[in-house]
Amino acid sequence: MTRSTGDESHVAAIGTGLGIEDRLEQSRRGSATARVSGPGLRKIRLCLPAVPASQGSCCLVVARPRDPICETESVLFVVGRLERHQIAIYLTGVAAGAGVGMAWPGSSHLLELTIYPVLGAVLYATFLQVPLTKVVGAFRDIRFLVTALLLNFAIVPVVVAALTMFVPLPRAVLIGVLLTLLTPCIDYVIVFSGLAGADSQRLVAASPLLMLTQMVALPMLLWLFLGAELADIVEVEPFLEAFAVLIVLPLALAWVTEALAARHRAGVAVSRGMTAAMVPLMALTLFVVVGSQVPRLEGRLEEVLTVVPVYVGFLVAMAFLGLAAARAARLDPGRSRALIFTGATRNSLVVLPLALALPTGYAITPAIVVTQTLVELIGMLVYIRLVPRLVPTTAGDKPARHAG
Repeated sequence: MTRSTGDESHVAAIGTGLGIEDRLEQSRRGSATARVSGPGLRKIRLCLPAVPASQGSCCLVVARPRDPICETESVLFVVGRLERHQIAIYLTGVAAGAGVGMAWPGSSHLLELTIYPVLGAVLYATFLQVPLTKVVGAFRDIRFLVTALLLNFAIVPVVVAALTMFVPLPRAVLIGVLLTLLTPCIDYVIVFSGLAGADSQRLVAASPLLMLTQMVALPMLLWLFLGAELADIVEVEPFLEAFAVLIVLPLALAWVTEALAARHRAGVAVSRGMTAAMVPLMALTLFVVVGSQVPRLEGRLEEVLTVVPVYVGFLVAMAFLGLAAARAARLDPGRSRALIFTGATRNSLVVLPLALALPTGYAITPAIVVTQTLVELIGMLVYIRLVPRLVPTTAGDKPARHAG
């Protein structure tokens, strides 16, 4: 961040003992300013990715070529370029997955086997950006946790009841809709919310609570909607497997990497590499999810189309209901964005095994669950752009109010 006093320009003269965030903060405060001088120094404009420049995330630093901050420059440049084009990259992943799924239906099983490993890698990269101290602090945010529970298990069932009331659905289709819409997401919601500038560590802290609550609440909710016949289909294993593979393991690896980075350059290199790979990994996740699930829709287009308006209506309704709940709870912008995402994203990848285990006569149900996944993935690409406009962090983030 260039600073001027009269005709003299000053820049931050940064040593090697601070992290990037610390150096930027030091530069913002003006506590480490000096003239540009000395042999072998480079001037670098350094910006943290995914943070608007209006928040003071950029500064001009001076360092020697072997300073780690010089090595970081190229990584941040790559990340910045990828993030500027992330929506186009994600849409390409979705389109490529759909193309592969339709052209080579036999590949769906292989692609399905890669969903958890690829999604786990994305979450690992995401957790590397969430310091341990912030996650621990998020567990003490009772206001956010209570609001998230009320939104997901009090407001969402009412919305689902209203949406299904006006669209006549066969029982096998209805059970697929209920399995997905009544279960909040515990995995890639963390990634998508982070891309929208949400306080994603709150969702990391909320994940075990959301998982345990939906395991208890889903049978009761199914009984309310369907009666006792299918209320006992809920099994614990898919939920526990998803939580262990997609939350516990990546989070533990991220914390180990964080500790390693504090002592060895190998940990720093891993962190940089995963930061640079974040957008490609997310595109790969979209590719394998869509490519593995599209073949399940073959021959069932008519039934599938009946639920698309329900799923779209849910995403639209939850954007504004989540915003209203955040305002009622007086949450700050980061937590408000996180709340909107947790109210809108569903656990379809986790409940799919439940749909596959249903008895004869419910063959359409897995396709209904898969349809929600595909609609939601497209919806999340919209949310990445929409939610920051609904919940701006600064006056500069507010959408323009003009005709057209």
